Amino acid sequence: MRWINTRPNRGAQLTLMLLPFVLLVAAYAAGSAARLAENANDKLLPGLTGFADAVNRLAFLPDARTGDYLLWSDTAASLIRLFSGLGISTVTALLIGMAIGMLPYLRALLAPFVVAVSMVPPLALLPILFIVMGLGEASKIALITIGVAPTMIRDLALKALELPREQIVKAETLGGSSWQIALRVVLPQILPRLVTCVRLQLGPAWLFLIAAEAISSDSGLGYRIFLVRRYLSMDVIFPYVVWITLLAVLTNFVLDRIRIAVFPWSELEKQG
Repeated sequence: MRWINTRPNRGAQLTLMLLPFVLLVAAYAAGSAARLAENANDKLLPGLTGFADAVNRLAFLPDARTGDYLLWSDTAASLIRLFSGLGISTVTALLIGMAIGMLPYLRALLAPFVVAVSMVPPLALLPILFIVMGLGEASKIALITIGVAPTMIRDLALKALELPREQIVKAETLGGSSWQIALRVVLPQILPRLVTCVRLQLGPAWLFLIAAEAISSDSGLGYRIFLVRRYLSMDVIFPYVVWITLLAVLTNFVLDRIRIAVFPWSELEKQG
């Protein structure tokens, strides 16, 4: 029997999937209990009850100063910025990426520029964005767009270039114009890849968002984490990090379900 040919059944797969998370929680609980036994006021590894109290205070009790439910107001502010940046990036990547992949003259003009822009560290541009666009929402959304759009453009352009040339020739033989070929041949085949591009860029997009919120913001998940760090409020920081992770995982899952529902043939290609 070769290990490479063995596959876990459903029960074993579920167990293996949950095992790392269970071990992580158990390791944290053990470490927290050890530190709290030495110092009951230790802030570095608060107990699980401390997390529950913090979540209850942030999510279900109004803030004494603003009257807002901080977790939900921070979540709404961050998600608006995140999805605005990803939405602009998606439209930009689709239009420019498909054009670069289809049109040789445009590829010669824009492909080197897109490659160069994709190599610029987006966080290095943050001070420039704040100076040029101010400290409001526009600079935060622009950072996400600049951070993820060039990579998505390159990915979609490569996908368009990978399409069999025979498909283009057949469409031309049937009298299809460049516009018709773009809409009926190229677009349906790169849309599933577009969804995958967005999924792959969720992590970087969250990174750029949190960085922007940490430097200049008065709301948002990143803002709250960096606000309470000065008080060593790990009972707030850890739940916020877990919440951000859950939001990212949920978004990734929803996008994948959308891809499978709208483009079922992409799942067959993936399995093949």
